[in-house]
Amino acid sequence: MIALPPRTSPQLRCCHASGCRSAGGEELLQALQDTARESGAAIAVKGVGCLRLCGRGPLVAWDGPDGTALYGDLRPGQAPDLVRLASPLDPDAASDAAAMQRRARMALAPQRLDLEQPFFALQRPLVLQHCGLIDPESIDEALEHGAYSQLQRCLRELSPEQVRAEIRRSGLRGRGGAGYPTGLKWDTVALQPPGDRYVVCNADEGDPGAFMNRSVLEGDPHRLLEGIAIAAYAIGAERGYIYVRAEYPLAIARIRQALAQARQRGLFGGGPGAGAFRFELEVRVGAGAYVCGEETALLASIQGRRGTPRPRPPFPAQAGLWGAPTLINNVETLATVPVILAMGGEAYATIGSPTSPGTKVFALSGAVRHTGLVEVPLGTSLRTITLTIGGGPLEQPGRPGGGSLKAVQTGGPSGGCIPVDHLDTPVDYESLRSLGAMMGSGGMVVIDAGTPMPLLARHFMAFSVSESCGKCVPCRAGTVQLAELLDRFVERRAEPQDLEQLEQLCAMVRDTSLCGLGQAAPSPVLSTLRWFRQEYEDGITRRSPASGAGEASAATAPQAREVIR
Repeated sequence: MIALPPRTSPQLRCCHASGCRSAGGEELLQALQDTARESGAAIAVKGVGCLRLCGRGPLVAWDGPDGTALYGDLRPGQAPDLVRLASPLDPDAASDAAAMQRRARMALAPQRLDLEQPFFALQRPLVLQHCGLIDPESIDEALEHGAYSQLQRCLRELSPEQVRAEIRRSGLRGRGGAGYPTGLKWDTVALQPPGDRYVVCNADEGDPGAFMNRSVLEGDPHRLLEGIAIAAYAIGAERGYIYVRAEYPLAIARIRQALAQARQRGLFGGGPGAGAFRFELEVRVGAGAYVCGEETALLASIQGRRGTPRPRPPFPAQAGLWGAPTLINNVETLATVPVILAMGGEAYATIGSPTSPGTKVFALSGAVRHTGLVEVPLGTSLRTITLTIGGGPLEQPGRPGGGSLKAVQTGGPSGGCIPVDHLDTPVDYESLRSLGAMMGSGGMVVIDAGTPMPLLARHFMAFSVSESCGKCVPCRAGTVQLAELLDRFVERRAEPQDLEQLEQLCAMVRDTSLCGLGQAAPSPVLSTLRWFRQEYEDGITRRSPASGAGEASAATAPQAREVIR
C-alpha cells in the first residue's frame, strides 16, 4: 500500500478492483462520490486499483494533512463518515480538525487498518508501485506518475541492443513460473534471421488462487503497455498481442481502454509520440482453457486454432506466431521492465537473492489472517510471508486443526506442498524446486492442520483432469487414473499395492506428457507423498482377524470434502 506525503487538498481512494467490487466496492465508490458532491466538500474521490489487503475489502485510503489512513470492511452507508473525516465542513471546523477526526475515527474504529503492520511495512512495491495510487482509467494520472517515460527514453537514447543489455544485467527471470532468464529470451528472438517478429503478453492467469496479473491489468494497465512496447522495440517487433482470459472482464475493459488512450496520444503505433517506432498491439480474449497458459497452445489460440500444445523444438522464440520468432512473457515480467530501466539493471539485481533478483508478487490466500497481494524481494522466507506478513494461521472455532499451520502450497496445480518444518526456506526458484514445489505464477495457499493432504492432492488432480486438452494419452488418461486412485485413499479403501501404483503412474505422467502442464500435473501428489506419506498409508484398508471384514473407515470423507470447499 502506497502511503502518500501529506496533502493540503484531501482525497479518498476507493479500491475499484475485482476483489473489492465483489464485496460492494462499486456501490461504495458511488456513495462516496455522491456524498462529496451533495455536501460540497472540498475533497477528491477516485477509484483506484488493488489496495492489497483483499480479505478486508472494500478498502478506502484517505490522504490528507496528517498523511494516509486506510479503512476496510466498509459499506456504502459509511460514506458520510469517510467524507467528514477527509474534509472539514466549514472554516470553523478546520480549527478543530483533530477533534473532528477523532469523532470520525470512533465511528470507523473497527475498520481502521494499521499501515505499520508487517503486511504493509514489509512489502516492497515495484511492479505494484502505482496500483492503488492512480486512477487506472486515466492516462493523465498515469503520465503524471511517469508512465511511458522509459519508453520515450529508449526511443531517444538507447539502441535495442542497449535495452536488452540492461535487462540482462538486471538478472530478471520470467515471472510466469519457469524462471527462464528474460534477457536471454529477448536476445534469442532479436538475433533470429531478419523478418517479422512478434511479442505476446501472456495474461491467461489460470492457477487457482492466483490473481497477481489481474491486479496489474486492473490497477496499472499503462505500466504493462509500456513494458510490452519496450520489449517490442528491443527485439524489433512491429506487432504484438495481449492474450487474456474471458473470466477477467474488468481487466479486459481497462486494458482495452488504456490501449485506446495510448493510441490517441500517439505513444506508439506510428503516432507522433513514438517517432519512427511502429508497433501495433491487439487484445485477444481466450475462452478460459487452462492449457492456453502453455506457450504453444496460447499461440495456436491466437491464430484461431484449437488451443493445444505442440512438441518443442522449435521453440516460440525461433518459430512462433505464423512461423515467425515470437517473444512470450507474462504480465508481471513485462510490467517489471520499466522499473528496471528507471533504476538501472545493476541496481535492480541487488534486490532479492543472487540467483533470483528482484521482487515477486504473491497472491496470499487460504487459512491465514491477512489475505491479499504481497510484493516482496525474492529470497524472503516462507515464514516471513505466511506468519509475519500474513499474520499466521486463521483461527477457526469448531474446525478440527483450525488455527494450526500445516503446509504452504505454491505454484497452483503444477506446484507442491511445503511442510511447516521448512518455513525458513527462502522463496526463490531453486529452493522451492528442491522441495518438490515451484514458484509458479505466484499463488500461495496456506493450509491448516484440518486439511487431509490426499484430499488436497485429489482436488488439484480433479482440476488437471478437467483442464487437460486431451491431445496426449499420458495426460488425458493418466490424470483420470490418478484421480481414481486418490479417491481410494481419501475414502480409506486403498489397498497396499495402490500406493506403489500411485507413485509409478505419477512418474509416467510426469515423464511422458507432451507439455509442461501435463508433466507438472502429478506434482501435488508427489510432494504430499514426500512430506505426508503417513496420511496416504492411513488411507489403506487394514484387515485383521478380529475385524473379519476389515471395512474401510470412510467416515472422515464427508468432513474432508467440506474442508476443501
